[in-house]
Amino acid sequence: MHRRAFLKVSGTTAAGLAITGCLPRLSASTAPTRAAIRRPLNLVPVDASWERVIRTTVGLRPYRDSGFVVADERMDDKTVIHNYGHGGAGLSLSWGTGYLATELALAHTDRRAAVIGCGIVGLTAARQLQRHGFDVTIYAKALSPETTSNMSWAGFTPLSGLVATNKRTPQWDAQFRRAVEIAYREHQLLVGSGRGVFWVDEYFTMTTPSPAPGGESSLEAGMGGEPLLPPSVSVARTVLGPGEHPFSSPYAGRVPAMRFEPGIYLDALMRDVTAFGGRIVVRSFDSRQDLMALPERVIVNCTGLGAKTLFGDEELTPIKGQLTVLVPQPEVNYSIAGMTPRSDGIVLGHISQKRVWSMDVDEDARKKVVDRAIAFFRSMKAPVL
Repeated sequence: MHRRAFLKVSGTTAAGLAITGCLPRLSASTAPTRAAIRRPLNLVPVDASWERVIRTTVGLRPYRDSGFVVADERMDDKTVIHNYGHGGAGLSLSWGTGYLATELALAHTDRRAAVIGCGIVGLTAARQLQRHGFDVTIYAKALSPETTSNMSWAGFTPLSGLVATNKRTPQWDAQFRRAVEIAYREHQLLVGSGRGVFWVDEYFTMTTPSPAPGGESSLEAGMGGEPLLPPSVSVARTVLGPGEHPFSSPYAGRVPAMRFEPGIYLDALMRDVTAFGGRIVVRSFDSRQDLMALPERVIVNCTGLGAKTLFGDEELTPIKGQLTVLVPQPEVNYSIAGMTPRSDGIVLGHISQKRVWSMDVDEDARKKVVDRAIAFFRSMKAPVL
């Protein structure tokens, strides 16, 4: 679910999470400002066309109205620690919820742990456990590049997919805040490490120089706007006026945004897990009884949507996401209006369809996304050589 949709639903209710705490602080020193006329931005437009489409991917995000689950449960002589239901925020929150799951695991004397699932949530949970002295084995039905995490838009958007504020609790809010802080710090340290974590300038178009938090996007593709950051973080939003940017709108905003390349990131994490003595075993589980046969007494459940059947979580429902990727353009080094650049292609997105289990490509949605991108980037001014 898009960040802006979340803000509309949550409003300014006193109960539940204070959303403004996770937006960039715009204090006196960081408030939107405009200097005297600056040299125009020299941004290369995306060469968007149907002839440059190289793939379309579909993924089903595990969504719960009441938010993700990090909690333990006793099953016979084993302890199952649940860590699932992140909606569209798995890549954003995974290091944080993995740490919270590890804290629960540390309450047990056994230092052997099984992690079920090898997406981003399972891999980061495994690494957090290893950092705290656990011997870890990951059991998973699918590995990269076939996991749901591989089909992600992959930006640091910790509020993505979290909308039902009336169902959240103070305890969940506290978990969420800690997870955001931990994950944000961890991701900053991974930039430049070859793990596919990087910063990019994010632009959003505006009709006035002072938009509401979140900005406006000239495409309703769902990813324009400001990044969502922990309350301890302050970033400046630069406002660009007429003649200072190449977009067709009167004004544009610019903020730094964190992005991930899932293929690079997941493969690097798998290497890290095995380098620190972990094992990865390909297998599936059809019932709780299958889990009880594992030799490990501490089991961390990172199965995402699989927890619906395996653990009877009827609140779990999918949110279908779909991305269309164009031929890579290394000279495109910015993000705007549902476009983000990666080394494996220019990613356009995305759709967000709740309670849709189909993995088929939605052709109507794909056409809408690509046609909008073509129109948007054709309207950009050419760079000055």
